[in-house]
Amino acid sequence: MRRLRPAAAAVALLTVVLAGCSSAEPEPTGHDTAPVTSELPAESWIATAGEERVEVFASPGDSEPGTVLAAEDVVSVPGQIPLTFLVAEQQDDWVQVHLPVRPNGTTGWLRAEDVSLTSTEFRIEVHLDDHRLLLHHGDAVVMNVKVAVGREDVPTPGGVYYIKELLQPPQAGGPYGAYAYGLSGYSPVLESFAGGDGVIGIHGTNEPESIGTDVSHGCIRMLDEDVTRMAEEFGLPLGTPVEIFA
Repeated sequence: MRRLRPAAAAVALLTVVLAGCSSAEPEPTGHDTAPVTSELPAESWIATAGEERVEVFASPGDSEPGTVLAAEDVVSVPGQIPLTFLVAEQQDDWVQVHLPVRPNGTTGWLRAEDVSLTSTEFRIEVHLDDHRLLLHHGDAVVMNVKVAVGREDVPTPGGVYYIKELLQPPQAGGPYGAYAYGLSGYSPVLESFAGGDGVIGIHGTNEPESIGTDVSHGCIRMLDEDVTRMAEEFGLPLGTPVEIFA
């Protein structure tokens, strides 16, 4: 297991394991696909919980929550990384959000009074067949780079996710590269990975030769200079949507 720290101001070390950071023999690729149009809006809303726990309801207006989601269950450094969600819908005093839980695609309703709402024009598209990541800001594509993705037996799952945390390895040269974004999704194959929960992520790599191949256990690998640019130049907020086209 690797020890990482939040990329923000906090400096406490933590243990976080993403499902796709160990080496494997790259599989040959070579398929290209026609461009796919995202259905995500140019501007997305983000909900940030005011506390370390938030009540999640099955429907707006319910009197009792279906569950209570705690930061300690879904983020690497509770108390330093806030509970953050991508908003799917707003209805009166309620917001429907994507949840960082299994199964992938799970949503729930939060009381609007329990969260603060912000917006972002950033969104990420990942095209698995083309091994390509596009970073959008509004109507503009501000990054278009090659990536490595999951192997056929441990694929990167398609769907809509969001960035739930940004972490920075305490030392350079490891398998996570310069930065690691933890996403709200999980491996469809691995229930756990090296002691973690099989969370998928977008991160740098110490194997730049793997870019453009099917090599990981589900994570999306970028060149270190590319993930550093996303983290430092663009400063993507937690909650940024990530749409993966399988």
